[in-house]
Amino acid sequence: MNYYDDIDKYKDKLAIITSSGKKITYQKLIQKADEIGKFLENRDLVFAICQNSFESVAGYIGALRAKAVICLIHNTIDQDLLITLVNQYQPNFIFRPNSSKPLKIDGDVTFSDSAYSLVKTQFNKHHKIDSNLALLLTTSGSTGSQKFVRQSYENINSNAESIAQYLEISPKDRPIATMPMSYTFMLSIINSHFLCGASIIMTDSTLMEKKFWTQIKKYKATTFGGVPYIYEMLKKLRFERMDLPDLRVLTQAGGKLNKEIIAEFNQICRSKNMKFIVMYGQTEATARMSYLPWEFAEKKLGSMGIAIPGGQFWLEDLNNQKIEQNNVSGELVYKGKNVTLGYAQCIADLSKGDENKGILHTGDMAKRDDDGFFYITGRMKRFLKMYGKRVNLDEVEQLLKTKGYNCACAGTDDNLVIYFTGNVDKTKVLKYISTKIGINLAGFKMKFIDNIPRNDSGKVLYSELN
Repeated sequence: MNYYDDIDKYKDKLAIITSSGKKITYQKLIQKADEIGKFLENRDLVFAICQNSFESVAGYIGALRAKAVICLIHNTIDQDLLITLVNQYQPNFIFRPNSSKPLKIDGDVTFSDSAYSLVKTQFNKHHKIDSNLALLLTTSGSTGSQKFVRQSYENINSNAESIAQYLEISPKDRPIATMPMSYTFMLSIINSHFLCGASIIMTDSTLMEKKFWTQIKKYKATTFGGVPYIYEMLKKLRFERMDLPDLRVLTQAGGKLNKEIIAEFNQICRSKNMKFIVMYGQTEATARMSYLPWEFAEKKLGSMGIAIPGGQFWLEDLNNQKIEQNNVSGELVYKGKNVTLGYAQCIADLSKGDENKGILHTGDMAKRDDDGFFYITGRMKRFLKMYGKRVNLDEVEQLLKTKGYNCACAGTDDNLVIYFTGNVDKTKVLKYISTKIGINLAGFKMKFIDNIPRNDSGKVLYSELN
């Protein structure tokens, strides 16, 4: 049985603590979820504009229990991009916060409370949707891509079970939200902890706000998950000096963290009697594929670890042949029940079945040591991790080209470099692209060159950009 169909059993146990301090039991969570879900029919498509709130979580759980397909979108998405997505996919419902800007879409409110409304759109679209499809998550932050990952009911539940097993999650655990729930890492925290009857502190406050640290102490958070950017912020905030007696586990995923920072947090956690666990995952694998057992944090520094329970890794060369030797780099391939069904780029794709058949070519290069631990060595595709968000460089280029700019994008994680030819207003460009993809200005650099290098067929030679 899927966890969200069975969490009624936790009844009066605490499920959510809101940012205002309101305490929601599992019974109240299910009541709200089913109150929303009763307006949804099997295989309805729902676009949910997410906040880190009780109501947003209830809408997610309600859709899963009603066997509707829900697409999670962060509430900071550019409104024009959201309209484009809505028109492309024509959802039956939009679940949105009452505080957000009115959408220029016709519809009737079928459910509303003080925080959220469920709007029945006028598309009247009867979608042909695969019976296993449960969830759509974006692959590229908020760049407005029409490409989503199709996650099944089995994907969600199996990955939650694996994560709960290797992290040894118990009903006593109490993680605090550090990322938007529409982000695959945060959603996996919700799924795996609800599976075990744990409590979640849902907050939109950031690490740079005093309110966040007040909440983490007041509500006695026991676990803390973060992407590399969050750990860089913790370093600047002098985490080692903080008195957080209830915190016992730190987890990191969402990109490769600098080895020096990993070593520093290993030491800090050891001195505070905490566990620091590095993990690796992708939305295409529901959430997580590997973890580095905390006992090996120092011995295997820089490793992404081993496969999660039920999963399997291997490496392939350029001819798609398995690499049997150790310490040889190849493409990292993963097999497991959490490998998602495939992608959706339009309505018609929602009817597709399982295209991946449980196997994911990650696009990452890795090597395996003599003890069977894996290490990421590079990336095959044109993606960067920007403060925890995966950004498609080609999509960023396209956004700028639609504005008439001649450019090419390259760079490294948390450092996207845009190469321009001709005269452009630097401030205007950076403000535009920062707003469009929801990344801080500090993550971008601009360089001006005479010509963008290309080969004879006109393809950009990114290797020559420097």
